[in-house]
Order: sequence, then C-alpha cells, then structure tokens
Amino acid sequence: MSNHGPIDFVGDRFSTRGVCSRSQRRPVGALWCAIGLSVILLSALGGCGGGNDAPAPATATSETLVATESSLVAQGKDIFRQDTFGNEIFWTDTLRMHEVIELSVSPALALSVGLKVDADALPAAVRQALLDGTADLQSPATTLALIEANAVVGVRGTVETVNGVKRLTRMGITCALCHSAVDNALGQGIGRRLDGWANRDLNPGRIIALSPALSGADKAIYNSWGVGKFDPRHNVDGLNNPVVIPPAYGLAGVHRITLTGDGDRIAYWNRYVSVVEMGGQGHFEDARLNLNLTRGSADLVSSKLDALEAYQLSLTAPTPPAGSFDPVAAARGRALFAGKAQCMTCHSGAQFTDANERLHPRFDSIAEADIGGESPSYASRSATKQYRTAPLKGVWQHAPYFHDGSSPTLSHVVGRYNQHLSLQLTQQEISDLSEYLKSL
Repeated sequence: MSNHGPIDFVGDRFSTRGVCSRSQRRPVGALWCAIGLSVILLSALGGCGGGNDAPAPATATSETLVATESSLVAQGKDIFRQDTFGNEIFWTDTLRMHEVIELSVSPALALSVGLKVDADALPAAVRQALLDGTADLQSPATTLALIEANAVVGVRGTVETVNGVKRLTRMGITCALCHSAVDNALGQGIGRRLDGWANRDLNPGRIIALSPALSGADKAIYNSWGVGKFDPRHNVDGLNNPVVIPPAYGLAGVHRITLTGDGDRIAYWNRYVSVVEMGGQGHFEDARLNLNLTRGSADLVSSKLDALEAYQLSLTAPTPPAGSFDPVAAARGRALFAGKAQCMTCHSGAQFTDANERLHPRFDSIAEADIGGESPSYASRSATKQYRTAPLKGVWQHAPYFHDGSSPTLSHVVGRYNQHLSLQLTQQEISDLSEYLKSL
C-alpha cells in the first residue's frame, strides 16, 4: 500500500448520463429513472406491432417501485457484507495476509485487534463451545474454521484441505470490516451484526502491519495509526495522518459524502475505497486528487455501486440505549443547542448538518483551530480542501469525536466549542447539552 508513483487523472462523476436529470440519479430517484426508461422503451416497442388497437401504456406502480427498491437494497446488503470486489489479488498475492492468518492469527488475537465474529454464521458446535467456554481461542486453526464458516465480519477466505491439512489459500475484505460491529451477545466481539456502525475497536494499521511483504518503515507507519483510525490518503500521497473510521448509517438525505464532502453520492466514496484502498478490481479517477487508477482488466466495482449505496442509505442511525442519557437534562440541552450554544448554525435540519448547502474551511474545524492547524492537514489532502459538518444522529455510538478522534467524549467536544467560541456555557449547561447529544 506504499506505492506512491506518478498518478494521472480526470473527473469525479460516475453516474449514467443521458435521459435522467442529476437529481434523479440519487438512489430512489435512480429507480424511478430506470423504470421510467423501461416504460418508454416498452411503449415504443409496442407501437411497432400491427393491428388497429393501440397497446395499453405500461405503468410503474408503487408496488413495482417498492419491490424494485427492496430488491436493490437486498443486493446491496449482500455486497456490503460479502463482496470483496476481487481484492484477494491485493490481500493475498501482494500482502500475503493469508500466510500470516493461517500461521499466527488466533481468535484471541483477531478479537484484540477489533475483528468481529458473526454469531448467526457460527457452526452449532463452535457456538456451543463458545457458550460453555471450551472453544480454543488461542489456535489459528479455530480462526480458519471461523473464516470457512464466513463468520469473521468483513473477511472472506477460501479454506481448502491440502494433504489432509486445512489451509487458507485466498482471502480478501469487504465493506463490513470497518463499517459493522456486533452486539456482543456471546461475548466481546461476538454477536449479531450491526451494519453501518463504525468499528472503532478495529486497528486496521496493526492488521496491515502483520503483512510479511511490508518493510519495517511501512510497518511503523501502519502501527502508528491506532485503534479506530485509518488513513485513506496515505497510499495516494505518502503522507501519514489517520482519521477516525466513520459510521455508514444515517446518510439518507446527506449529499456531501465523507469527512471532507468529496462526492455528492455515497457511490463516489464507495468507488474510491473499493478500488484505491481495498484493492478491488476497477477504476477510480478524480482530477482534484490528481488520481487515475485502474486495478485489473475486469471491472468488479461499477455494477455494484447503486445497490451498495441503496443499502447504506437504508441504514438508519441507532437509537440510544435505554437509560444512557438524562431526559430532563437533555430537554434543557435541546434549548441550548438551538440557542445559546449556537449548534444549529451548522448542525441544522433533520440530518443535523448543513452539508447540503456548504462545506467549511479547515480552520472552522475545532480539531484544527485548537492546535493552529494539523500537519499535514487532512482537509488539504482531500478533493475539496474543506470539511463537512458531521450529521449527529447516532453520535452517541461513535466516540471519539472530530475527524482526528481528539475528543474522547461529547462533554469534551462541548467544552472545546465553549472555550473556542467564547460561548460562556456553565458546567451545568455543558452537561445538559452533552445529554441532549447523547439522546440523538
């Protein structure tokens, strides 16, 4: 992942051009557009037949639209959870991660670096062994059994018997690796999937650094990232400044994607990550990044982007757990949010973000303003050179906060704004506003 050679470039729009307007290319609008095109074509074909009676016009019923959208979401769910986009070539042939996993990665080690286990995919015997405490969590052989059962969230592998021994011959990763958690029903890191949740337990850098194909210098960089962080620009610009892994829920109606609002559809970022970061087979280009990259000769990405986006847009932010906030204090905090604390200046509307109207210069981010600017600034490495106001639904779930993870709690966030903007909030008001944020 340290190939920093010269990079070409072109544009950042990947939606189909033609009959449909830009507004129609949003996921649900895309369904209407596709069905509308089908109606036009069917009507035109019907008019070519003989006979005196005009054919009845084809119509797209609400039931058809719902069924089509549901089918697209279901496809997207499978892609999100299971599709590697052909990145086994990168993770197996280049990084040789299958060798490390097979020989050295026990379930205990996997769980310690934040990997999750899908309880619903566990074989009955393994599930029972976990329940009664007899599962061997120190053996890499148990890890292979979990991978063979497709029970390691975000990891796909091919396990074959070679000379009577189970061997991991191929492996790759999916979107769920970083953007799913579990409910810990069977133990820490083992439970039912929670798609869209930021896996802030994951240590991607430490995992990548296990590769025997990397130099000591590269391993040091990856090991420096820390838990819950990833640098999605490092293998493009060679710089090192990781950011927190973001959630993939609560994005319906938000048209500027990622921390820096680089694209106006999730499909933009999905293409970037699947090709540039995950090593999938496909193409990404964006002139603003001076980036034009093609992996492989077959495109295993483009045809999946609409469905993947539809599934992600279906993921609503999780409601806060019962008893996790003080409702009386939260009510006071709500008034502060709209008034004295000035939060609604940026965190406006149903999504609690002004991202659809504007982006913000780098020093509008308290994370940068408080320290006089990052070096390197994450915004400066992006396509927009600016930051997006983060949506707040489900904010209780994904501490730490700000793009650099520099605030461990919501009260710490409020305290920083209070000081930087001279809001003159009392400690009680800081606490009340924090309780309100926990309630979102």
